[in-house]
Amino acid sequence: MFPTRVKCLQRLLQLKHTCWCPTSLGKAPYSRLVLGIETSCDDTGAAVLDETGAILGESLHSQKEVHLRTGGIIPTVAQQLHRESIERVVQEALERSGVDPSRLSAVATTVRPGLGLSLAVGLEFSRRFVRRHNKPFIPIHHMEAHALTVRMLRPVAFPFLVLLVSGGHSLLAVARGVDDFLLLGHALDEAPGDTLDKVARRLSLINHPQCSSMSGGQAIELLAKDGDRTRFPFRTPMGKTYDCCFSFAGLRSQINRTIMKSEAEEGMRTSKVLSGGVASNQYIRKALATITDATALSLLCPPAKFCTDNGVMIAWNGVERLREGKGILPPDVDVSYEPKAQLGVDMMAEVKAAAIRTPSVRMKIPR
Repeated sequence: MFPTRVKCLQRLLQLKHTCWCPTSLGKAPYSRLVLGIETSCDDTGAAVLDETGAILGESLHSQKEVHLRTGGIIPTVAQQLHRESIERVVQEALERSGVDPSRLSAVATTVRPGLGLSLAVGLEFSRRFVRRHNKPFIPIHHMEAHALTVRMLRPVAFPFLVLLVSGGHSLLAVARGVDDFLLLGHALDEAPGDTLDKVARRLSLINHPQCSSMSGGQAIELLAKDGDRTRFPFRTPMGKTYDCCFSFAGLRSQINRTIMKSEAEEGMRTSKVLSGGVASNQYIRKALATITDATALSLLCPPAKFCTDNGVMIAWNGVERLREGKGILPPDVDVSYEPKAQLGVDMMAEVKAAAIRTPSVRMKIPR
């Protein structure tokens, strides 16, 4: 059943691509250039890359400070901030690259998944831009772009295993091609970044002098470096479930009960504060390195600046798709944004049915 289903789905995937390849793309005397635009959440990003992955120019406007003051990401506020920033951000990326819009080979833009109001701003701007300059348009899946970023930095061949963890997503997939993914598992309740932010809010970490301008994940990572990792013995979620899915809500419940117990003992209450995105967590990287070292695998992590949302990864995804002629649309085609969108072919039922038991690994993670 497994190989038969995969082959059928592969054939369907091959048929779904709509491509547009104007003659000019094949005759350009210079390296093909892609403008990438990212507005999936609370960062407005743009970048121009050539087909080797060289970053010719980029610009990024973060809304973090605004959302810290308002206590979380308010979609209408994020949308307005994107509207106020996107033209400037794109213009800065173009000016820094020294590339005139007429020289672009395509424009790649995040259209799924993400905050609907934020995605709408990037898509609306991009549609006007490609029609004005008569350029091909490449709709980008945000998680596909994250998964392929490592190939911009080093020659990683397909297939490879992808672990994506962020403020809004958590998934494990096999990347078999630029647009060919097998989804092995994802978060069943909330994303790890969301859990970190909620715990930070419960602990009022924004009131800590070192953490006033940090997201929840950043604050916890910073303060945990000097903490006692053995003081609170939290149970690992889904330890007896033999699949590739994740659960973090139960872990957060354990933490909340521990906080309430400590508050009762100390006669105090904490107030609510911020909610924000997740940066690259070094402790998680060290834990993964311990696992890969013990299992003869190689761990490849992009630098932290490419792990957060940015226009570079979107432009690179566009480069990859442009090379293979996949998902390239003419400028006048209507495209819709999708706040929710699965990555690849869902293989989670097959994975669960296989009930593969993995050996335990004793982990001693260096500080």
